[in-house]
Amino acid sequence: MKIAIGADHRGSEVCHHVRTLVTSLGHQICESGACPDDHAGDYPDYGYPVAVDVSNGTADRGILICGSGIGMSITANKVKGVRAALALDAVAAEMSRRHNDANVLCLAADMLGQRLIDLIVTTWLKTEFEGGRHARRVAKITDIEQGRDPTKQAATTEP
Repeated sequence: MKIAIGADHRGSEVCHHVRTLVTSLGHQICESGACPDDHAGDYPDYGYPVAVDVSNGTADRGILICGSGIGMSITANKVKGVRAALALDAVAAEMSRRHNDANVLCLAADMLGQRLIDLIVTTWLKTEFEGGRHARRVAKITDIEQGRDPTKQAATTEP
């Protein structure tokens, strides 16, 4: 898979580590994302290009890192077609993929240690979307994104 990765200044150190981890797992890095080294930067400036790459298919998935992960999550979810999830443990990472088909993972650099980050990222990259009733729910998210009422969508998969 091709993975876009970006971070603001608070997530820079974690970003460099995650880039190494992702390539060691056999994935390519999409170069639009940036890991700034020592200057303060605004998280939307780093989150937006990654989210756009995921939205337009330049990257298969994205990983964003800031101090809390919240700013990056909010930023990425403003881009059409992005389903960004903040994961603070491996269970959240797995469920974001299995049930929500999250295509952007957001990490909290200030709250997670390296071992937990490795587990979260590895789990998230290896977990596939389950489909079934979850596909119907993800389709409703797309309806909302396109300005349609999700309660008006006909059920097309099992309950």
